[in-house]
Amino acid sequence: MTTTVQAVPKWTPTALDRLWGRDPDLRPALRRGLLGTPGLLFILVFFLYPLFLLVELSFQAKAGGWSSEHYLRIFNTTVYAQIIWKTAWISATVTLLNFLVAYPFAVALARSKGWVRIVLLISILMPFWTNLLVRAYGWIVVLHPRGLINTMLGGLGLIGEPVAIVHNTTGVLIGMTQIMLPYMVLPIAAQIEKMDGRLLQAARSLGASPLRTFAHVFFPLTLPGVFAGALMVFVLSLGFFVIPALLGGRRDILIAQLIHFNLTKVLNWELAAALSTILLVITLGIFLAAQRWFRLNSLWSEVK
Repeated sequence: MTTTVQAVPKWTPTALDRLWGRDPDLRPALRRGLLGTPGLLFILVFFLYPLFLLVELSFQAKAGGWSSEHYLRIFNTTVYAQIIWKTAWISATVTLLNFLVAYPFAVALARSKGWVRIVLLISILMPFWTNLLVRAYGWIVVLHPRGLINTMLGGLGLIGEPVAIVHNTTGVLIGMTQIMLPYMVLPIAAQIEKMDGRLLQAARSLGASPLRTFAHVFFPLTLPGVFAGALMVFVLSLGFFVIPALLGGRRDILIAQLIHFNLTKVLNWELAAALSTILLVITLGIFLAAQRWFRLNSLWSEVK
């Protein structure tokens, strides 16, 4: 008598099995997904949903219904275009000034040790420990016509009259550069610290001068940190409000101040929402351009 052994069919997980985590291949991914669910819900409820309401409000007409009249008003009004352009110009200038100041500071921070490194870290992290309004009013005291800088320069006989360095574009650039400085210094310093010093030694051993070693080896290796810092400084500067409002003059109105004016003074919430949406689109466009041209994903991984 012959006994026939029937083959047991191989178990194939169904979609329901995958949903309930019965597929062993998907269990790690499911656990990670469950761990990220609270954060995802928080972002959806408190970030993406308000953004959706903001965009929806920007398309609401004064007379009711839907309309693009607020966007047409912004793009057809010269003053609004000038404010948007000046916001971008000041943000780019602050980014450049931060790079010029932060790069040598980051080099000194990465190469220093002991108490010198502690002092440099404290000096660069000090802005995070002080309220933004306190820093803004502190700059007013320093830059005022009767403030510290003008008094010192006048006492040395270098100037006859006080120099106007506050309540104008100069004051805005000085205040924003100082406040944005840590966002440029720290990524560059992190990139320098992970740099392989043997590459510099190899360049010097092959006859390269210190300047040539810096230009062809050292500086290119720090570019990921430079790009990361520049991106953060530029994007954060686009929406800056406190420093331009306190240190700027009547002609130094940026897009954040214009949004605040429409929200609190004239109560034109639809126009303020349209301006905010334009600022959001500009920011997203910058990130997409950085992703396209500078490979943003690899940029963050190299800075870490």
